[in-house]
Amino acid sequence: MTAPAARRRLSPRAKAALGIFARYATIVGLVAMIVAFSLVSPRAFPTLNNFTNVLNQASLTMIIAAGLTLAVIVGELDLSIGFAASLHGILVTGLIVSNQLPIPVAVAIVLVAGAVIGLINGLIVTKIKVNSVIATLGVGTILTGLAFAYSAGVPIVSGVPEDFLQLSLGRWLFGIPNNILIMVVVLGGLWTLVERTAIGQEIQAVGGNPSAARLAGIDTDRIKILGFVISGVCAALTGILLASRLGSGTASAADGYLLTAFAAVFLGSATLRDGEFHVLGTLIGALIIAFGFNGLNIFGAPTFSQYVLQGAILIVAVGLSSLGRSISES
Repeated sequence: MTAPAARRRLSPRAKAALGIFARYATIVGLVAMIVAFSLVSPRAFPTLNNFTNVLNQASLTMIIAAGLTLAVIVGELDLSIGFAASLHGILVTGLIVSNQLPIPVAVAIVLVAGAVIGLINGLIVTKIKVNSVIATLGVGTILTGLAFAYSAGVPIVSGVPEDFLQLSLGRWLFGIPNNILIMVVVLGGLWTLVERTAIGQEIQAVGGNPSAARLAGIDTDRIKILGFVISGVCAALTGILLASRLGSGTASAADGYLLTAFAAVFLGSATLRDGEFHVLGTLIGALIIAFGFNGLNIFGAPTFSQYVLQGAILIVAVGLSSLGRSISES
């Protein structure tokens, strides 16, 4: 029996139940995980200090994943983000240490560089018509080479000023870690852009049905390029904050953010909506991953278990997203 035929045989009540499961399973899972970890480790896990630490550690994942969400909403994939963030971390550190540029100037230059990389990705995909997976993977590989060329494969550690470290490690407002504050601003801004503006409606229209959006007069290429540019800027910001947190620029420091960001984005698409990508869902997906890793660390689980959890989460996320999309189309 084919999948469409199987769906047609489902009763309305069964479809409704599946729809509720697809929409809320991730939230229920997050709450259940927090409750379970709290019961098993009541002194270490359910504390304000630990929750703040989880948010602080997950803030960079949330920022880079939120940018990726915009690229995915318009129907494309950006596989360059992790490699780009690594390059931007080296670049901002080098500009500050080697070129003696003021921190705000160095940060601004790197953010512009992130936008340029996103623009290049967007132009390759929309104008040259290269598949986004191939295009961004190729660009990401080039960026890795540039990162090693710029740093000669040696981390930039010596001479990093304290003010730059405080960008990520400081607590400038109400004792809240700066990374959390920056994350809230970025995610709040992107959520507002997508959900509350006219251009956000165009972004969703292009992702939902590019042909219909084009017939409606929307410049689909421009919108897709915008998605890549936002993804590039968020990758640049992540690289800057990671270099500030580590106190150094390293050629592969942010490479691991790629898989984590995709897991968060696809988990988010299975949250509250029927397989649709959205910024709030990405936030929830990132929280699930962050609390899962935090619980494993508290219980002293081996490092390999984090990779197993992350891979399993990605598979489940895609499955739930597909389920939600199938239900909405049936």
